[in-house]
Formats: sequence, structure tokens, C-alpha cells
Amino acid sequence: MSETYRVKIEKERLVFSAAHFITYDGDTCEPLHGHNYHVRAEVAGPLDENHYVIDFIALRDSLQRIVDGLDHRMLLPTEHATISVSQEAGEVTAKHGERRWVFPEGDCVLLPMANTTAELLAKWIGGRLLESLAQRSLEPPTELIIEVDECDGQWGVWQLKVE
Repeated sequence: MSETYRVKIEKERLVFSAAHFITYDGDTCEPLHGHNYHVRAEVAGPLDENHYVIDFIALRDSLQRIVDGLDHRMLLPTEHATISVSQEAGEVTAKHGERRWVFPEGDCVLLPMANTTAELLAKWIGGRLLESLAQRSLEPPTELIIEVDECDGQWGVWQLKVE
């Protein structure tokens, strides 16, 4: 028999509003639109000397900084096969076929992913969270689940298990 400990965090403030567009069905590009995204995390691991899986405050603060960095921004994928993204003179230009969008550089978050889906946003947030926890010298979790809700009940989920 083995025991597993885990904590979950879901706070009213772990929300960000952002714009994006994705492609689907090959090369169909949806219109630019926005969501009020909600983020929650679940962390599993052994108990530390304080009998915590992880300090809730450290987890909350780390996740909040990541979420705040996405709030009120245009989310653009930099590894998309048919959407090109470039930066020049304080502007970011995104192109897909005949369509072209230009945004102020400070209003954009360029994300190293193929599409700005809820699933890939969850993975990106999870990676940043792991980096932040490591910078705080916290033990890495044995399991991390990040969930991103883009539309009141439509969750993209990423899970990492350390074997």
C-alpha cells in the first residue's frame, strides 16, 4: 500500500483575459477573439519537513505571476506551421494567408507553441510554474496538473508525471 499527497489551487484571482485565434481542420483560421481564462493547478509529491506537499503561498504567488503576465494580452504562437509572427520597431505582425494583424509589442505574449489552444496554454503555464518553483528552491512535484478553462466549462488539461 502506498500513500499519495496532493494539493489543489483554484482561486478567483487566477484568471486572465486575453485574445487569440487558432487554426483547425488543417488550415482554417478562426477570427480574432478573446476569453476570460481560469487556471487551476494540482501538485502531488511527498510531504516535506513541514508536512506540506508544497507551500500554498509559494504555489499561489508563482501561479499568479504567470497568469498576470498573460492578462490583457494578445497570445500569439511562434511555432505555427502557417501563422508567421515577427517583431519590428515596437510592433508585432502576425500573418496567415492573406490575413494580417499588427499589434503593439507590449500588448503581445509570443508563445513557443504550435497553436494557442487551452491544452498548450496549460502546458506552457505548467512549464513556467516548474521553473518558478525551482527558483524558489522548492522540490519538484512528482505530478503536476494544470487546467485552463477558456469558456465556462471547456478545460484544456496538461499533466506531467515524474517517474
